Amino acid sequence: MKNILLLGCLILAFSLQLAAQSDEDGWVRLAEKTVSYKAETDNVSLIGKKTNLSKIKLTCVQGTVKLKHIRVEMSDGTKKEYDPKGTGVFSKGMSSFAFELPGKDTKLKDLEIEYDSVGAVAVTKRAKVEVWGKERKEKDE
Repeated sequence: MKNILLLGCLILAFSLQLAAQSDEDGWVRLAEKTVSYKAETDNVSLIGKKTNLSKIKLTCVQGTVKLKHIRVEMSDGTKKEYDPKGTGVFSKGMSSFAFELPGKDTKLKDLEIEYDSVGAVAVTKRAKVEVWGKERKEKDE
């Protein structure tokens, strides 16, 4: 009986996690990155991911991260660089502001994030961030 109850709880937890990953308001998780204790630049691989996006944001799921810059390149060659609003430092459970992507009918081709993990190596965990994108709404015909 205990095994059946445990199995039921695991299934429920897994289904709630899947529901959170494909949020009803159009946000989809694109990637998860672990941040080193030094300044670094990561290129986010978007192969096979949703790329018809209107906005992107980062969410910290572990540790503390300092966001420095986000650079995007769209399918039409348009490039844009974003600087974080405020201090750019956020910890577990916090998200960056949503950054509006350029263009109306273009797709996200390349995403580059410059950041570093805040804290001491022996005391705090390395930061983990999730990259989220908001799907572009279809045009009404």
